[in-house]
Amino acid sequence: MQLRMLRLNLASLPIIEIPDNYKLRTYQEGDDAHWAEIINSSFGGNRTVKDTYSQIIDCPQFSPDGLFFITQDDQPIGTACAWKRDTNETEIGYLHMVGVKPDHSGRRLGKWVSLAVMHYFCDHSFKCVILETDDFRIPAVKTYLNLSFVPLFVDTDHSKRWDNLFKKLKLPVLPDQTDMIRSELGDSILKRIYA
Repeated sequence: MQLRMLRLNLASLPIIEIPDNYKLRTYQEGDDAHWAEIINSSFGGNRTVKDTYSQIIDCPQFSPDGLFFITQDDQPIGTACAWKRDTNETEIGYLHMVGVKPDHSGRRLGKWVSLAVMHYFCDHSFKCVILETDDFRIPAVKTYLNLSFVPLFVDTDHSKRWDNLFKKLKLPVLPDQTDMIRSELGDSILKRIYA
């Protein structure tokens, strides 16, 4: 099971500061191929335009204004998607499929495109944002921590995995945040976050 993280308090998000020579925009016709290319270069695999449709565009959760791209010279090089685990969800946003082409890494583009998704959820009155990631995606986890995401201990091995990850990052281990999340969001949202 992937690691899960949560960001509370979307009202205090930092502004988006895209580096010079890059621009931020949402989905446009023809981006189906760009999305597959970015995700393939970020995660590996052989996604095609058909996969973009089956995994993103044709899903009932898809909203064109929630699929963000960072471009350079009008060429998409990074992406992140505002997603919902359930089509009727109005409180818990899901930061989904964040990817940046490797030759553009190190410029904090993943941070900015993720932040665009977070602003989208804030603008739509969501209360929090969750995401899922892997232990070996250390730069991504560092980015999410810098965006004030906190670890969630969803599975029995998550506490140990987070401890190991914090050691690799040379950061103090964060304790279980369940009580704090419950006090901020209530039991109903907490149950859906941990589901």
